[in-house]
Amino acid sequence: MTIINISFVESAIPRFDAAACMNCGVCTALCPMEIGPLPRMLFRQVILGLEDKVIENADTIFSCLLCKMCEANCPAGVPIAENLRLLRNHINTTVHGLGR
Repeated sequence: MTIINISFVESAIPRFDAAACMNCGVCTALCPMEIGPLPRMLFRQVILGLEDKVIENADTIFSCLLCKMCEANCPAGVPIAENLRLLRNHINTTVHGLGR
């Protein structure tokens, strides 16, 4: 069962910015790691408050090289690399208990 956590974005990741994402797929097409639907599907999950789905994708989130190729070519100017850093921090804090 999917649980919607409204406070996930508001409190845990207050600087997360993906509302401008147009779901065009440029980020996915340019990814040198060829990492599936990341980041567009992942960002949708964050915006919808699907924290459990985001945590399920932790391996994918940590596989990103943060090379910013996706970000440099994003027509909407979404700060993709920074968003992924925020998600990594959230996972490290909530799942692994680091940085508390």
